[in-house]
Parts: sequence; C-alpha cells; structure tokens
Amino acid sequence: MENASKALLMAAGVLIGILIISLGVYLFANFGGTSSQIHANIEQNQIEQFNSQFTTYVGKDNVTIHDVISMANLATQNNQNYEFTKQDSTGNNNYIAVLLNGTSIEYGYGTATSVIEEKYNQMISQQVNSINSTTGITYYNVQVETSTVTQRVYRVICNTK
Repeated sequence: MENASKALLMAAGVLIGILIISLGVYLFANFGGTSSQIHANIEQNQIEQFNSQFTTYVGKDNVTIHDVISMANLATQNNQNYEFTKQDSTGNNNYIAVLLNGTSIEYGYGTATSVIEEKYNQMISQQVNSINSTTGITYYNVQVETSTVTQRVYRVICNTK
C-alpha cells in the first residue's frame, strides 16, 4: 500500500511538471508572436512618419520653391545616409528622387554639401528674381510614388502649376 501511494505521488509530480512545461511553451509562443507584431507595428509607424514628410505637400495649392527644396534636401540626406548614388529603376531601394519639372534635383552619396547648398540657393534666387507684378510667385503641384516593396516614397514629382 505504501509503494502504491508513493507511485501515485510520483505520477502526480510528473503530470504537474508536464503541465508547467506546457504552460511555459504556450506563453513563450504567445509572447513571441506578440513581440513580432509590436515590432511590425513600430516599423510601419516609422515608414508612415517618414513618408508623411513628403505626402503632406500632395494636394496643397501653395507649394513654393522653398518647399520643393526642403523635400529635395530631405531626399538628399536620405540618399547620403544610405550611400546611394542613383535611383534603382524599380524603386526597390531607399533612394528618393525629386523631380522639378522633369529634372532631378536631389543628390546621392558623394556630392559635397557646399555644392548642394550652392545649387539649391541658385534655384531659389532664380525663382525670386523671376517674380514680377504679372506672374507672382510660382506654385507647384506635388505627387509622390511609393514603392510596393519597401512601402517608402521613392519619387517626388513637382510640376509648375
């Protein structure tokens, strides 16, 4: 009788151990899935925040050369950060192209900051010098294209209204 009692206690201990291990595996799997979901949400929020720097200009009536230069400067900083020298034709990388009336005005990796500032200042001064009483300030329509692979803006198109 005493041996049967000890055997039942041992069996109960094994069952409790299996229950604890099963609970641990379940919690690990459950929390692992939640962690990956949180990571995906954070990544998506970062992409949306980055894209919003360009998409806020879409549909606005008062986009000036200063706004266009700001977008080009942001694109240039991104391109230099990732050390991109040119656009991938499919838009599958993080290079961002900014087109002003069909001409690319952003720069990639390897262009000196002083050269970039000089070019942007020239564009602004040309716009300012072209303002007169009949034409006024030039405004631009802005469109963006987003990569289906990276979900990031890869092309910003600015055309004179």
